[in-house]
Amino acid sequence: MKADESSIGERIKMLRQAKSLTQEELATRAGLTKGFISQVERNLTSLSVESLIGILDALDEKPSNFFNGAFDEKIVFRFRDRVELEREDVKRFQILVPAAQNRLMDPALLELDVGERTPEEEPHEGEEFGFVLSGGVEIVLGGKPHRVKRGECFYFKATKRHYIVNRRKKKSVILWVSSPPYF
Repeated sequence: MKADESSIGERIKMLRQAKSLTQEELATRAGLTKGFISQVERNLTSLSVESLIGILDALDEKPSNFFNGAFDEKIVFRFRDRVELEREDVKRFQILVPAAQNRLMDPALLELDVGERTPEEEPHEGEEFGFVLSGGVEIVLGGKPHRVKRGECFYFKATKRHYIVNRRKKKSVILWVSSPPYF
């Protein structure tokens, strides 16, 4: 897929988000203004070649990859690609695939120490899936607890209040996927 003029802004935005940069951070790195980056991402202004090269340099992206669409085809995400999020009362919460808002699923790695639990989520659109990699957890869905052990999984529509709690005597690790992206 070749980049066309109408999609350049969207592609820059995807790259920026994949690198977990704000518009202001990208602007600073590229020697431009936040307002200009915002206009570029919304395709409200034209880019000079010099500005485009500056933005791509700031994003550590080769122009040849940008125009070949190579970043759209990324299928392997390395440890360094993970985005660490702060979640209340949770030891570790990592987004495994950056820029999930441009995808159908939002996979995350959740670690819960003994007694830890995720914040209670309000009902929302979509479905959630989890696979317990180690330990065990309890999914509380609509006030009803469901125990899930290592090697087991859960899957539910997120139409009721819910949270995950570790009532075990050791750390638990869960691969957690939300669709559409919710994290």
